[in-house]
Amino acid sequence: MEHFMAFIDKISGYVWGPPLLILLVGTGIYLTLRLGFLQIRSLPYALKLAFSPGKQDKKSQGDISHYQALTTAMAATIGTGNIAGVATAVVVGGPGAVFWMWLTALVGMATKYAEAVLAVKYRVTNSRGEMSGGPMYYLEKGLNAKWLGVLFAIFGAFAAFGIGNMVQSNTVSDVLESSFSIPTWITGVTLAVLAGIVILGGVKSIGRVTSFFVPIMAIFYILGGLIIIFLNFDLVPAAFSTIFTDAFTGNAVAGGLLGTAIRYGVARGVFSNEAGLGSAPIAAAAAKTDYPARQALVSMTQVFIDTILVCTITGLTIVMADMYAGGLDGAALTTESFSLFLGDAGMYIVTLGTIFFAFSTIVGWSYYGEKCFSYLFSDRTISYYRAVFVIFVLVGAVASLDAVWGIADIMNGLMAFPNLIGLLGLSGVVAAETKRFFKVASEERAQERAQSNAS
Repeated sequence: MEHFMAFIDKISGYVWGPPLLILLVGTGIYLTLRLGFLQIRSLPYALKLAFSPGKQDKKSQGDISHYQALTTAMAATIGTGNIAGVATAVVVGGPGAVFWMWLTALVGMATKYAEAVLAVKYRVTNSRGEMSGGPMYYLEKGLNAKWLGVLFAIFGAFAAFGIGNMVQSNTVSDVLESSFSIPTWITGVTLAVLAGIVILGGVKSIGRVTSFFVPIMAIFYILGGLIIIFLNFDLVPAAFSTIFTDAFTGNAVAGGLLGTAIRYGVARGVFSNEAGLGSAPIAAAAAKTDYPARQALVSMTQVFIDTILVCTITGLTIVMADMYAGGLDGAALTTESFSLFLGDAGMYIVTLGTIFFAFSTIVGWSYYGEKCFSYLFSDRTISYYRAVFVIFVLVGAVASLDAVWGIADIMNGLMAFPNLIGLLGLSGVVAAETKRFFKVASEERAQERAQSNAS
């Protein structure tokens, strides 16, 4: 088993090595330049679209609203990576890794935008009357490379069972066993039942649950972090100074090299917000929207919320606590950092955040996995897939998952390669759709001003 794990770790190191990280960031930079820094210019408008119901939601094709598509994607991305992943980045890459997470998120917003544009443009209506879209469809229909679509779907289906299912339920069962002595099988059964209730109802059920559940869990965690920041505001300037200084000097706890800070900042940033991996556009394709770019702007805000807000709360608290050189790592470091400032309340915030974030990831990734699975086989297999997915929630809670973690990590990384090829090859389509929509958006705003002046 040790030899097998060493082999898996070696493969994972190759997959998540410099070539993939350079390709991920490079694609984001290229799209940022080609779209004229759209993620900065249009962020206020995108946030307005995301959180105010649009008139087109009711009359446009799709299964769920803009907002529900956003929260479904956020459910999958706001997970244990926001708590444990950020802590690992700080321990291994030093505080400067947080800066590189920010930079990755900035260019990743352009990547996420492009993914969603293509997902909506090339989506299809399946035999159940539901929308299906994502990298497998724009690789096949847009790039005429079905073999790349098949590869993406294979990697995505495997990743859903691993990183999107078993490792999440395993994390929850470990936390509850260590904190409250709850047996892992009880946690597994409870999670499986709750997940089944949501998942078996399909995307509309998932959309309804995530639209209510995700804002509560995110606000709960963000408020806890903001309380720490405001109550200890005297530590904030020094924390930011440490992050910016270490970003360019590389005072990593392990390694001590600038490259280490960059590598782990980029890797954990991508792992958290999934920009470039190709998962989130599967949810975007289900949205009720009249123009691909309209939903893409909404999807873009997910990276901002996930990394710029949630991950920053975690990273800043850890740096302020200054405990990252003491041997702690992962969720344990985040828990101790929160507890340093808030006592037992800090422990409960992180523990509950871990539970809610992990459960939401299971729900969100179930939809990604079923769409990959149905692409490979047929829509008739979806019910069987959902049932098996729920069973594996229980399996993950009670099993030892070292190998699953490693394999899922590899599959997660492999998803990115065909997706990024599609984004680069279809970047002209993205630019054209963006130009088309912003002409319409300009006319809409002119009409709104005219109506406002008239009243």
